[in-house]
Amino acid sequence: MSPDDAVLAMVGEDAVHRVEGLPGESAPVGLTLALGRLRTLGVTGLRIALPAPGHPLGPSGPPEFNARALEAEEAVICHGAALGLVPEVYEAGPSGDVHVEVMWHVLPVREAPPADVPSLGEAERELAEALREATEVLTRLDVAGSGPVAAAAVDAYRARSERGREVLAPGYPPRAVRVLELAQRVGLLISVAYENGPGGAVSAGEMAARSEALRPVERTARRAQVAAYNAYVEERERGVR
Repeated sequence: MSPDDAVLAMVGEDAVHRVEGLPGESAPVGLTLALGRLRTLGVTGLRIALPAPGHPLGPSGPPEFNARALEAEEAVICHGAALGLVPEVYEAGPSGDVHVEVMWHVLPVREAPPADVPSLGEAERELAEALREATEVLTRLDVAGSGPVAAAAVDAYRARSERGREVLAPGYPPRAVRVLELAQRVGLLISVAYENGPGGAVSAGEMAARSEALRPVERTARRAQVAAYNAYVEERERGVR
């Protein structure tokens, strides 16, 4: 993928992305220039991090970087240089013409293995097991997430996929695509379950059981997403590519 194609994929429907704090740059720069600068600094790949309270999932330090990544709930770790990028998302423009802009802040990171990120094989096994266990509990409690609302949401997701939505960039292993698609589907079902209330789980005990069922599968889905997104860099590290 060329730098221009990569930038187009990153920006999506946002108005603009800029990068602040790059070594050798005294002011924020555009993404295309930033990617070129990172390459000259020795960066050969990018890892995603999706930290959440109680679940680091990606960042390896130092504390300042971890704290900012946790606040944003996402970050990018450079492979080949001790740098990380944390996004700051904000809205700009007059009323009626508001658009989204993103400023990526470059910070030093510790060169260490990413926290709590499984291999693709581990992620796939964990996801299948967590999904099976959660489905059993949620079905027993008659929790929203396995009925017609959930089915409609999944159908909509499949329709978007069939219209040619590219899950990962070219070059990723087929297993990574499979794991990411399943993780996204699981995440969608969890969102539907949360958004549509407790279903038949009306007692405090049942609602607690519902939450207990959702939390681990949500965590597993996030781990699987990170494993899938990082699969290309992990294969390069192992010398597969």
